[in-house]
Order: sequence, then structure tokens, then C-alpha cells
Amino acid sequence: MTLVPAAVLVDDAREADAAVGAFNVITLEHAEAVVAGAERAGRPVVLQLSENAIAFHRTPDAIAAACVAVARTSSTDVALHLDHVTGDELVRRTADLGFSSVMYDGSKHPYDANVARTADAAAWASEHGIWLEAELGEVGGKDGAHAPGVRTDPAEARAFVEATGVDSLAVAVGSSHAMTSQDARLDHDLIRALRDAVPVPLVLHGSSGVPDDELRAAIGAGMVKINVGTALNVAFTGAVREHLAADGTVTDPRKYLAGARDAISDVVAHVLGVLALSPRS
Repeated sequence: MTLVPAAVLVDDAREADAAVGAFNVITLEHAEAVVAGAERAGRPVVLQLSENAIAFHRTPDAIAAACVAVARTSSTDVALHLDHVTGDELVRRTADLGFSSVMYDGSKHPYDANVARTADAAAWASEHGIWLEAELGEVGGKDGAHAPGVRTDPAEARAFVEATGVDSLAVAVGSSHAMTSQDARLDHDLIRALRDAVPVPLVLHGSSGVPDDELRAAIGAGMVKINVGTALNVAFTGAVREHLAADGTVTDPRKYLAGARDAISDVVAHVLGVLALSPRS
């Protein structure tokens, strides 16, 4: 059990009528905590590194190498995925960085431009053995993402997948990025319609804001890859605040980062437990 392709974990989950958890990394502590949580849960996991996180580090090289090292020393299966990439240059560095999959995000473009740009990325990925995820609809931030008008249309999704040749599709069904409260309500009928409309696995972004029962129902309706990011940061930052409030004289960052890392691990173990208890309907 070690570093494996993302396509393997997603395909295994789909064949088992289950879902795989994918968690966003910002720091080395995030990566260590995600893998530790997966090991505790006895589940495989996807480590995701977003374009925004890479921008924080200025270049992808060091944080990507850290993710590779953490994955290779894990006792459970770990896949590495680049998330929400909008630039062709970073897409084409996927394999060089040691990652097996990438999400090309053209969702901000009009439909025709999204198709054209995503098709180019998918063609390159296919030639180089990279698994490519795309997005159709507007998951977006908290503003407006729950409105029906921004949700993914099944017929359009079918046409999009056929035109682009993507390996998986992130869809807008009621979740939102950056939610710090778990009160999102998903459109499960839409998820089932999308599952029936497209031949590729469905991906749920913005899962931090989705309650456990909603998440189980979404997996039952057809979601195969579940992305979580904000919930990790809420736990991490909360643990740091708690430690600093209790000890205002601490200067060694290890004193508060250890607890923050453990807090992320707890979230990951919990989410993976939810995924394990979500039979397909």
C-alpha cells in the first residue's frame, strides 16, 4: 500500500458502488494529517494540491515533493491530484511533479470555450497517461451556488463529456466552496439524473458544507469522488487558536501545529467513515 494512480482509486470506488475521499493540502502538516486519518480509517485517500495552494508556496515543486514523500511512506493507498488548475503549463507538469491526475477547471468560461479548452487538456492528458477531471456548472463560492440556474444540466453534461473526452466530471448540485457550516442541501434527483446521463464518475466539490446524511445520500445517488478542503482548515485553525489562547507565551510552532495536525486527522477519519457507510441506491 503506497502511491497509486487516482484512476485506480476512483475506479475501485465506482465498482464497489462507493466513494473515495479527496482532501486538499496547503501545508506539509495537512498532507501528513490526511494520510494519518486515512490510515486510522483503513481507507484509501486522494491528496489534492490546488492551483491556489501552489500560488501560496510560489512554486509547486517543494509542496508537491512533500506530498509524494508522504504518500510513498503511507500504510494505505494514496493518490496525488492537482486541483482546480486553470493554466495549461501547470496541467502539463502533472506527471513531472509525481501526480497521476489533474482537474482542469474551465468552468469560468462560456460553455463553448470550456469545451474547447477542456478538450485540449483531456487530449494531452490521455496521451501522457494522466487522468483528467473537469467541471461543468458553477460550484463556486457561497454566493449563488445554491440557485437552480447554476446547476449542471444532465443533457449538457452528456454532450460535454462526449465532446471533451474527460475521465470524470465535477458537477454543481447544491454544494459550495468555502462553507464553514454544514447546512448545504443537495439535489439528489439531479445527481441520479447526471449519473445516468454520463459514462464517467461524478465528483462533488464543496463537500465541507454538506451534512453527513446529505453526503451519504449523494454517494448513494451516484457521487464517486468527494472533495473536502475547508473543513480541514477550520479544524486546523481552531486547534491553533485554542492552544494559543491557553498558552500565550508559546513560541515553538511545533507545540500548536501538532494539535492542529491531529485535528485535521480527526476530520479525515470521520469523513472517510461516512463514505464507508454510504451504500449505493
